[in-house]
Order: sequence, then structure tokens, then C-alpha cells
Amino acid sequence: MTNKTIIIIGGGHNGLVCATYLAKEGHNVTVLEARDKLGGSASKHVFAEGYHVAGLAHVIHPLNPKIVKELGLKIKKGAAIDTISLSEDGNHLILGKDSVKGGNLSADDIAAYKDFKKEFRKYAKALEPLTINKPPRLKDMDNKDKFTLAKIGWSLRFGLGTSSMREFLRVGGINIYDVLNEVIDDPQLKGAIAADAVIGHHMGPRTPTTVLTYLNRLRGETYGPPTLPQAVGDHFVEVMIKAATMAGVHIEKGARVKRIIVNDGKAGGVELTSGEERIADMVISNADAKTTFLDLVGAAEMDAMFAQRINTTRTNGTVAKLHFALNKLPEIEGLSNGEMSQRLIVAPDMRYVEHAFNHAKYGEYSEKPVLEITFPTLADPSLAPDGHHVMSVSASFAPYSIKGGWDQSRSVFSHKVLSLIEKYAPGISSHVVASEILTPKDIEQQFNVTGGHWHHGELTIDQSFMMRPVHGTAQYNTPIDGLFLCGASAHPGGGITGIPGHNAAKRILSMKGGE
Repeated sequence: MTNKTIIIIGGGHNGLVCATYLAKEGHNVTVLEARDKLGGSASKHVFAEGYHVAGLAHVIHPLNPKIVKELGLKIKKGAAIDTISLSEDGNHLILGKDSVKGGNLSADDIAAYKDFKKEFRKYAKALEPLTINKPPRLKDMDNKDKFTLAKIGWSLRFGLGTSSMREFLRVGGINIYDVLNEVIDDPQLKGAIAADAVIGHHMGPRTPTTVLTYLNRLRGETYGPPTLPQAVGDHFVEVMIKAATMAGVHIEKGARVKRIIVNDGKAGGVELTSGEERIADMVISNADAKTTFLDLVGAAEMDAMFAQRINTTRTNGTVAKLHFALNKLPEIEGLSNGEMSQRLIVAPDMRYVEHAFNHAKYGEYSEKPVLEITFPTLADPSLAPDGHHVMSVSASFAPYSIKGGWDQSRSVFSHKVLSLIEKYAPGISSHVVASEILTPKDIEQQFNVTGGHWHHGELTIDQSFMMRPVHGTAQYNTPIDGLFLCGASAHPGGGITGIPGHNAAKRILSMKGGE
């Protein structure tokens, strides 16, 4: 592939990963970021004077190790955290990578949890050949597609073994509710696991394919333990920027793209909102698919059926992010200060999680939401004034479109969330000095993500693998010659993994002549 002039739209981590790979191969790469900061959802966000959080990022796993090694990224490691499922009586469950304790667990459930996590992590690892490569086409396969399929088959058959492979094929497409009922008795333990399968998605535990979304979450565990993003957030973004600039990438902030220039079905550059045009041999979009095709390219440049497929992809978010500035650290019965620095969740049982989701089906926020709670200042005290703290909460379910609109509901929902936390941390409301709620509508506007979805679109089976975001774009190239996708709307989806950016770059570099 001859050296090309390439423009990448969006300076999130996938855009930076893709840019670095391409620049290291000698291409002239420019990253255009609309906001005044890089890093996308992981960039620092000021929600009140003197109080900061790591944007939308809540709990993260390490970047894919292959990417870290190939790009020579020196990313420091944050402290590994456990998940603590809160109980109103203070008898909390503490879930580690392979162990669980607390609550009213029986010895059988403690053993069952260990076996369950070990088995399902094997499933997630077996899918890695599909994850770290462009998804193979189902027809007209090239040699690379055939090789990927062969690696997946080998991984499933010989990596898992006959018994595990059969079990994986049995459970892979079903719901997490039925699977957990088969292997675990304790309601609170099942609720905590089920919450992991559905947080970030328009799904409840009984929804088909929630085993798949759970495996997607477990994939991160195969790369390393979870940490709070505040422990590595700014450092992580700085390392990514440094790697890109050292490779020769030119980065511009505050450069919002108005449209992608298309001539005779080929992308030839971009026009900025300032009116300036930038000519390029190739354009790569780190924006979501709807923004890329419907806003930046325009339906007039595409086949009508393709435009309709893009338009009907499910991209509406269902999670609200809430930030609270506190004048002191609250107390939760049964938790030490060290345990307060872990990931805390409110998901007492699977029925609770399912009932929380039921509201979202009808355009309503959850009356009793599923909560993920962290105290970022315990990882980085500089995020708040001395002695003060920040509490970050992800609340499910809070759908993008609700009856009556968010303008009249945002304060009510925020109050419901805080009142629910009050049951576990009595008196916390009196310590709040400032707060913010980011509904999916706000996330859409502030982070330039259509629908405000964490993953740029649902990760159901019909929007995954070789069908993500839609048939015809699943291998990162698009119906527009010279236009590619490298963001979370492409395979394998969201999360701070760097894999979509890696896969897009490898796809482009493998194309003869760059066609």
C-alpha cells in the first residue's frame, strides 16, 4: 500500500490507536477532534468548580495487550478493584475475579461462582480470534476470512474441549437469567452477575443474548483486572497522544467536521464547520455510524436501502451518569474506607434488575434503578478540594426518550438515585454540595454520540460481529470508496479496548494499493 494522506475524524482512543498504527507505516495522518480535549469518554470532565471525573468512563480494564505491545505503550496500572453488591443490612457481597464472600452464601454457591467464572472466561477467551480480527464475511470469503474462521474453530474445539464447546454452543444465544438459575442459588449473587450482563444495554436478564453481552464484559478480565479510570485516566490519554505524535500523527483540537467530501462515490476529504476543506486520499471515522453516514456523508450519497439499515440500527442509550460533589466521605455500614474504593452496585436480585428494565420498555426511567457507584477521589484525591470527595454513579435504566421529556424529569430521577443511595449511606444527601446528571440526551450532545449509547449501539447478536454496525460495513470499509470506520460502532464494539482502531488499521494496511 503506497503512502496516503489520511484524515481521522475523532480523537477518542480508537482514533488515536488507528492513527498511530497507520503513521508508523509511513502514512501522513491527521486527527481532527471536535472538542477541546482528546480521549473521548475517558477525558477529564469538570462538573462543578474544583470537582472532576473521568468523563463517561466508570470502571475500565486494560487495553488489549497486543496493542500495548505493538505500539510500545507505557501505561501505568491502577489498583485492581472488586465488585461489592450492597445490602441494606450491611451484609454485603464481595465479588472478586474467581472468589466471592459475604452475604448469606453457602459453600456450594462459593464453589459454583468460581467454576462459573472460570468456565465463562474461557468462552470469552475462545472468542479472541474473532475479536482481534476483522469479522469474516459469510459469503465471498477471502483467505483472511477463511483463516479467521479456522482460528475461531480451532479455539472453540481445542481451546475449550468437547464438553465446554458444547456448553458454549448451548448457552451462547440465550439469556443470563436462565443460565444463572441453573448454577447458583443465592439471589444477591445472581443479581450482581446479571447486572454486569445488562448495564449499558437496553436489556434485562431475561432478554435473549444477554449471555453474549456478559461475555463481552468478561473479555476485559482476560486482559487484566478492572480499575477505576481516575487512577490511569489522564495518564492513559497522555500516553496515547505521545505515541501518536511520536509516530508522526498531526492532531488538531477544536476542528469540527461538517461533512465528508464525496466525489463520484469516493471520499476525498472533509469540510470543517469553519468552511475550510481538507483534501485526503482516505477518511476514517471514529464517530458513530449514524453520525458518519447520515450527517457527515448524507443519504444522497448512499444507496437508499443502506441508508435505511443505518437509520434503523438501535443506538439509544439507557444509562444516566450522575456526579455528586461531597464535603466528606459518607459511611456505609459494613464497609471500610478501603472497601469504599471498590466498585459498589445496587442489584439485590435478578427480579429487581428485570423490573428496573421493564420501565425502559415503555419510555420510563426506573423507579428503583440498578446502580454502579464509585468514589474516584479515593483513587485520585486531586479530583476534589482537600477533604472533599466525588461520587460517580451510573444509573440504569434511563432511556434516551422518555414520556414528557428529560427537561422535567432529570431532577426527579436524580433525587430518586440519591434517595436510593441514602438507604445504604444514611445522611449522604446532607453532604452534597453540587451535582450533575448526564442523561443519554446530554451524552449525545456533550460527547457527540448519536443516542448517547455507551457502545455506539446495542451489542445484540444482530448488531455484532459480521453484522456490526450493519451488513456492508462490518469489515471497517464502507460503500463509500476510501471511507472507513474505526470506532465503537464497528466490531467488536464499545469499551476502552482499542480493538476497533487496531482492526481498522490492520484492515486498511492489508488492502493492496489502498483500494
